[in-house]
Amino acid sequence: MQLNNHRFEIQGIALTDLCQQFDTPLYVYDADCIIGQFNKLNNAFPGINLKVKYATKALTNLAILKLMKKIGAGLDVVSIQELHIGIKAGFLAPEIMYTPNCVDFSEIEEAIALGAMLNIDNLPFLEKFGQKYGNTVPLCIRVNPHIEAGGNHKIKTGHIESKFGISIDQIERVYELVKQYNIRMIGVHVHTGSDFGDVDVFLNGAKVIYEVAMHFPDLKFLDFGSGFKVAYKEGDKTTDMEELGQKMSASFKAFCARYGKELDLWFEPGKYLVSESGYLLAKATVIKETPATTFIGVDTGLNHLIRPMMYGSYHDIVNVSNPGGEAMNYSVVGYICETDTFGWERQMSKTKAGDIIAFMNAGAYGFSMSSNYNSRFRPAEVLVYKGKAHLIRERETIEDLLRTQVDVEL
Repeated sequence: MQLNNHRFEIQGIALTDLCQQFDTPLYVYDADCIIGQFNKLNNAFPGINLKVKYATKALTNLAILKLMKKIGAGLDVVSIQELHIGIKAGFLAPEIMYTPNCVDFSEIEEAIALGAMLNIDNLPFLEKFGQKYGNTVPLCIRVNPHIEAGGNHKIKTGHIESKFGISIDQIERVYELVKQYNIRMIGVHVHTGSDFGDVDVFLNGAKVIYEVAMHFPDLKFLDFGSGFKVAYKEGDKTTDMEELGQKMSASFKAFCARYGKELDLWFEPGKYLVSESGYLLAKATVIKETPATTFIGVDTGLNHLIRPMMYGSYHDIVNVSNPGGEAMNYSVVGYICETDTFGWERQMSKTKAGDIIAFMNAGAYGFSMSSNYNSRFRPAEVLVYKGKAHLIRERETIEDLLRTQVDVEL
């Protein structure tokens, strides 16, 4: 988003014009930002066989997935439904890594039948897989390295209490099952969580995986997840991609020399690729002064952007209708019958009812975590690509809410 001639724009299109055309609330994504992030990651690892598997759960819209395919990414999915959506978007099943957690084993069987790359994260399923498939289906395993990645505990996945991955303390049992059933191991995976800014923490997880990998002679790749940290406000520490690329490339090359052949290095970024590309645009519905604060009420809520309420996460909030206005303090709240405060005592330009309010960094885990709570419609989505605004999801209607309900006579 750029400020040009007192207008906030994406690729030359004013955000206020998008709201006039598509109404509010509205999710808008900047394709140039996504492509830039993808290229930045790729360019940080010269001389490495790098494969980027976009974490579909961050933003699952078909148009976004088609853009990922166009720029050369694969997919990482966590449900059988995401797998089907990925195939619908044009990906071949082998281009998709399926990393489920606590699903029914029938999902595993369906993913294998479709031809996806399977990533197992628990011992019971590893044994069941061995019993049914032996060495006929290639496999990756997810290891929990018991490493804290920093940041919000709710988004850490590599610590000892996490439900994700096979504990490194149980790795000997993995070796036993692989040998017992002659399982064809071609990949090892680790993901320590989101929002790590310390590259050395990431490298510590890699060291754990290197030692595990040495027990499997036929590997084709190591998958290091992601968790790359992006800035949500000025001054936020971010993952230094250049530093990560230098240190990780050296580390990985040294491992491959020790292993005896070159492997592919996989990452599966979601937030890193799409977070900063996205904006949730809403209309100020009321300015409500109280003895405690002045509220800006908006025509959206936790049903469209739950991260501030679920994780305590911070999103910059901007009045795009009055970019040069007098700075004032406001608390921005939603229209849901819950406490859905987006920001308390935020400094913003002077706001009146009808102004357009933008929530920044809303591309990841915004629409994909949205709901119909209070029977509200989910918003439309727009992708700005090559200077043109494309409607990529229609706003829901009352018919959408009622479509799967059965009107029985009581």
